[in-house]
Amino acid sequence: MSTAHTTRILLALTAVCAFLPGTAHATYSSGSDTGIERLDYIENQRREERANRLTPEQEKLLADVAAMQKHLRHPVAADQPSPVAFEGDDLTYDERTGDFTAKGHVDIVQLEARRFQGDYVAGNTVRGDVSVPDRAHVLQLTEGTSRVTLDGYHINYNYQKHTGTMERADGKVGAYYMTGKRFEFYPDKIVVYDGTQTKCGAKNPDYHLSSEVAELYPGDRLILHNVKFWLKNKVIFTKKRYEVDVSHSIQRNFPRAGYDSDDGGWVEQRFEQDVAPHVTAGADLRVTTQRGWRSSYDIGWRNRNASAVLTYGIFEDGDNDWIKKMPSLILGYGDRIRQTPISYQLYSEYGRWYGGGVHSNHWQYGVSLTHDTIHYRGFLLDMAAGYSVTRESYDSSRVQGFNASVFLTKEFNDRFAAYVGGVYTKNSKESALFSYDQEDYSQVLMSGMSYRLGARDRIAIGTKYAVEPRVWTDVDYYWFHDLHCSQIILRYRSKQDAWKIKWEFTPW
Repeated sequence: MSTAHTTRILLALTAVCAFLPGTAHATYSSGSDTGIERLDYIENQRREERANRLTPEQEKLLADVAAMQKHLRHPVAADQPSPVAFEGDDLTYDERTGDFTAKGHVDIVQLEARRFQGDYVAGNTVRGDVSVPDRAHVLQLTEGTSRVTLDGYHINYNYQKHTGTMERADGKVGAYYMTGKRFEFYPDKIVVYDGTQTKCGAKNPDYHLSSEVAELYPGDRLILHNVKFWLKNKVIFTKKRYEVDVSHSIQRNFPRAGYDSDDGGWVEQRFEQDVAPHVTAGADLRVTTQRGWRSSYDIGWRNRNASAVLTYGIFEDGDNDWIKKMPSLILGYGDRIRQTPISYQLYSEYGRWYGGGVHSNHWQYGVSLTHDTIHYRGFLLDMAAGYSVTRESYDSSRVQGFNASVFLTKEFNDRFAAYVGGVYTKNSKESALFSYDQEDYSQVLMSGMSYRLGARDRIAIGTKYAVEPRVWTDVDYYWFHDLHCSQIILRYRSKQDAWKIKWEFTPW
């Protein structure tokens, strides 16, 4: 988990977002204070399903493999080579040596769900060798390996050892569109030399990464060496080593921009660098037209379930409330309670805070408990509770108490989804010295709905109601529009009469 992401989770444990399983890993984020992130969780499930959907040629490969399975003369033992079927206009085969050649629209299918296609193919069935000296097409859906759809040249592959090479190739490997001067295939990984990687499927991607060496492991764990980050034809920064894990859905490698009624126009960029084992230094650079620089910096350590982050800079929440940390130390430890569906998080933050003309030594610590999402007849039930203590040196105040949340979410069909929930927190804007990252009132009800207009457009509404003093504090309207490899999120906060517009690259 990145340092910035760790910081956000630890800071939000007493707020609603901490109680939303899936919010932490959402790639499609509404950025709201009304609980509408519940619907981002569903939206990301839909996107993941679309990303994993088989293409027509992948479906045909599986159908051909199933047909091969039916016509096997005898079962294939686990320690035996996987059977191979050959098709071509001109086939020759030597039963004594196992040598074969095939010419003209050659199609080779292996029972392990691999396909090789080319105009000329040679090989040996005894050794398991396949060689395509000219242009070739490779398709792989083998269980336990990355999905591969590649076009390239000079294939040499051994389907018994699961090793091989391919030159000047491009296509899709796992979730990434990749190119490379040379691909090397191994049982546990794919190595690409002098290549590029992106999740933007355009012929000329809006953004991509290039590297001298890329290692892709099953599950889309990607390690890049001597990597450059590109926007169109411009390099924006470089790294000696960069690792991407599929569990870290948020990969903010490229700038985001937008407009805010309070901040004006803004641009922000996250930079990170590994400085030691388990230690990362980072900077969130943000500049606005009305408030100038609003940046923050951090250095963090993370090992298994424990984390520590030292941070300095300006932080702003969804209500445009801000504080400056000068600096602040955040500690956390979390784990599952044995074999139960409940996870716990211990957290503490101590630092010098400034905001609203006030300086104070701010100390907050506590524990939170989160229940795994309960699935029942299409409904999703999320529950969480915790206890926190907040101390301020400015006025010697001490706010302590119980906090809890319950949310019920339902996806009614492919287009319509809705949620309803409630949050109780002792530490709110009514009782806290600083308004940053606090609820307006201690008891609030939240609800919202989302409707998909088409493949590229979705509208939504999110609301928040304070039980005391019985007032609607937020009624927010959204329009989400997907561009080719980026998205625009338009948000109108009707109670505040404020606009928020965000444009960002989509990392899927």
